[in-house]
Amino acid sequence: MEFKLKTFDIPIEVSRIAYVHYFEFTGQYRTVDDFHNFCELLYVDNGAITVRASEYAGILESGQMIIHRPNEIHSLECIDGAAPNVIIIGFECNAAELEQFSSKPFLLGSDHKRMLADVMKEGMNVYSPPFDLPNTRDMKKRTDFQFGADQMLKIRLEMLLISLVRDGIIQKTMLSGDGSAEGKMSEIRNYLDEHYRERIQLDNLCFLFGTNKTTLCQSFKRLYGTTVLDYINKLRVKEAKRMLRERELSITQISERLGFSSIHYFCRLFKKTTGQAPKEYTKTVKAKLEL
Repeated sequence: MEFKLKTFDIPIEVSRIAYVHYFEFTGQYRTVDDFHNFCELLYVDNGAITVRASEYAGILESGQMIIHRPNEIHSLECIDGAAPNVIIIGFECNAAELEQFSSKPFLLGSDHKRMLADVMKEGMNVYSPPFDLPNTRDMKKRTDFQFGADQMLKIRLEMLLISLVRDGIIQKTMLSGDGSAEGKMSEIRNYLDEHYRERIQLDNLCFLFGTNKTTLCQSFKRLYGTTVLDYINKLRVKEAKRMLRERELSITQISERLGFSSIHYFCRLFKKTTGQAPKEYTKTVKAKLEL
């Protein structure tokens, strides 16, 4: 008896991709009305924006996503001088199941955020920078991208979309509450996300969460792939970039607001992390958005 091979049922297929963008907008940035014959995923990584589209008009806050339908007229605008971080992915997909994401914002859970991060990483493996240049009509692919990266980008984006449809955008909490090491590290990370502007010491964290330095450092690094200090500094630099783009505070004031011991340490860390001094970063972002 011959084996009976089965074909795949593919309800969601991404056939082509137009762009993969990660923008760090200035507080005054806005776009004109636009439309195109493919879908556009819009996700706010930090801050908030005003979205105007045929299906939805309103605020899109941090952690929220919307997907514009093909040929839907849309635009965006920053709110009251705030400088948000925004992911925008243009892709071709004819699945009717995606239409539910165009009428209102959806809050992504931690699993979906990780999947979106994987999409961005793979996209940056496939395409050449810059990834923050508005109105890029023809993103160039790298000539030496890793084996399978192009297909992996397609697969990862399809996985994200399928997961969003399947889970119904159920936000899963990182706080397990079961007393396990993973649950405790989730509590600590949530605490850092809220208090990174303060001067945090490991001894204080150990006292607050009933652990010791060895367990804290080893478990945090194992679960999140980074040290506690590097995680805090990453959050601070990300917030510093937003403050610089809003241009309401001086570099000294930003350094103080984010709990740095000195402006020299802040500037050194900022340049080490971004490759640019704070003033250079502000000029670069402004120049790109003015093109």
